[in-house]
Amino acid sequence: MNDQLNRLARRGFLIAGGAGALALATGCAGAPAPDAHGSAGPPRRGGRLRAAFAGGGAAETLDPHAANLFVDAARAKALFDKLADFGADLSAVPRLAAGWEPNEALDTWRITLRRATFHDGRPVTAADVLHSYRRIADPRGTFRAKASLEPIDLAASRAVDPTTVEFRLKRPYAEFPNVLAAFGAYIVPEGATSFDRPVGSGPFAFVSFRPGSSLLARRNNAYWDGAPHLDELEFVIAAEESARVNALLGGQVEYAHELAPATARTHEGKGRIDVVRLPGSAMQGFVMKTDRPPFDDRRVRQAFFLIADRRELVDGALGGAGDIGNDLFGKGCRYYASALPQRTQDLERARALLKEAGAEGLRVTLDTAPAAPGFVEAAGIFKDQAARAGVTVEIKVGNKDTYWKDILSTGTFASYRSGAMPIESHLSQRLLTGSTTNATQWRHKDFDDLYQQTQSTRDEQRRTALHERMQRRLHDEGGFLIWGFADWIVATSPKVRGIAKDAPANTLDWARFDRTWLA
Repeated sequence: MNDQLNRLARRGFLIAGGAGALALATGCAGAPAPDAHGSAGPPRRGGRLRAAFAGGGAAETLDPHAANLFVDAARAKALFDKLADFGADLSAVPRLAAGWEPNEALDTWRITLRRATFHDGRPVTAADVLHSYRRIADPRGTFRAKASLEPIDLAASRAVDPTTVEFRLKRPYAEFPNVLAAFGAYIVPEGATSFDRPVGSGPFAFVSFRPGSSLLARRNNAYWDGAPHLDELEFVIAAEESARVNALLGGQVEYAHELAPATARTHEGKGRIDVVRLPGSAMQGFVMKTDRPPFDDRRVRQAFFLIADRRELVDGALGGAGDIGNDLFGKGCRYYASALPQRTQDLERARALLKEAGAEGLRVTLDTAPAAPGFVEAAGIFKDQAARAGVTVEIKVGNKDTYWKDILSTGTFASYRSGAMPIESHLSQRLLTGSTTNATQWRHKDFDDLYQQTQSTRDEQRRTALHERMQRRLHDEGGFLIWGFADWIVATSPKVRGIAKDAPANTLDWARFDRTWLA
């Protein structure tokens, strides 16, 4: 590997409903994920696949509960397992959980574990599950999944036996399986607190790790979902997209994560690399801090909604590789408020709102960084759009390695994006008073109460109506200016097989290298 790089199943059924409902996996090993090459013959065993991702610098960790970046999630998926994960349709798919069963009141759920072992041979037990969740939920910590686990009364939850966990909830929760699939909710061995040499139950076992540089892992032959085809998997950090692409073209890696649309167009169909597009996988937008000037005035937020020319942003920042947004997360997903009218640019109304708010001649700083394709370009486009409404936007380009941590609580206005997750998970992780990744600082008790009401409602129609009320409010006065949904683009060497074509980022079959092989 050159110096530049060094710097740099689903097969199951989910039946949710009344008491006695049970989700059971009916086949674990299964067939490989859909292949970007079409029919490619039987999988071939052996070899090392090198996958290039953007990273988080020298402060990187293999603690799966501290996962925040896409490379964190991909490495955690290789080494660890969750009780469930999200399928391509964002429904919860059983993983370490063989099934789950609620009581009639939806406030107690029993989880049955499948037979699985950690890399050191110990069985995965209910005690490991409880330790993992209690570690995530520790009040002293700031793990991302903490907000997702909030509904669980972990003090009252118990291990019924080594393969059965009973979760007692603080209130009824109709969509509790989403908690089991939450980003970062991985199961680690009981007592584990150090992850310098992590022991998980995932398809690959730890060999070596250099933060900000590489992780090497080897095949776990005892993996419950079938041993991987690859002998070894190496994650290589290449912060710049150009470095990832050049490494792929030069044969130094076989997989490059996250290409810009222009790069994909340059190389697509020319035979040197294969481009895989995952349509509409990534929400793109800006976050406005609603707890501080100028965005603590809803009229300023509403003006910014109307400043955005969404089609210009999608075409200019994403090269047209995506769809326009409407300031709501999860376009096309369950509970998405598709009946709300699509916002369009209205500079006259934006100026009037700013005048009403006493914000004529407004100047704001827009934090951005080359932390994701299109970020800096979108910032420049929005700056020009805002100028036509009399708003001066000063662009501040920050450190791409620390960007996500930096914008969480500082600044007022910033570039933002997200991979796919259920709308319910987006709400719980980012829009409740206790959410640990609340980048808009949206904190309203009545909104929290409405969210809790949705999760206490068994009737699907009523729950949908409650979700729509929440989304109408966010559409009217929230802090997310969501202008688009980008195609997620990865590229591979032509010899790579088994890359899923229908798996949005953050879902089960995304970056699932245990189903990948080298032809």
